[in-house]
Amino acid sequence: MKTLRSRKALSPVVASIILIAVTVAVSIAVAAWMGALTFSFMNTGEQVQLGSPYGMSNGGNTVNVTLTNPGGNAWTITQVRANNTVCSFAWSWNNGTQGLTVNAGPVPPQGGITLTITTPFNFYTGYQYTFTVVSAKNSEYTTTGTCP
Repeated sequence: MKTLRSRKALSPVVASIILIAVTVAVSIAVAAWMGALTFSFMNTGEQVQLGSPYGMSNGGNTVNVTLTNPGGNAWTITQVRANNTVCSFAWSWNNGTQGLTVNAGPVPPQGGITLTITTPFNFYTGYQYTFTVVSAKNSEYTTTGTCP
């Protein structure tokens, strides 16, 4: 008996090679995409944590927020907002031997940094305020507090 072979069909070996090539190409594309995602999240070096605001008083316009920068890299504050209103600010810390107050420049990688925010408006008892710190890399860190 004679077996019929179609000349239009691919041989199983060629089909297997094409299937493996497509699988390898897709896996390389997914690995490159995941790698780019991972490095974009890890390269910031900014791991800033904001504490709760303190020192607000009725009729006053200054508040303090404690910053912690455990990221290992210094970063720069470019803007501070209170309820989406741009405010003036200064930050300070005590390194054990001396205190330092700075209006600009890189924030060192350490804890216990006090950010003093001066708003163009007064605080009122019972109202909640949102404070946003913006870094030079355009990362935003937010905390909220209610004026006592």
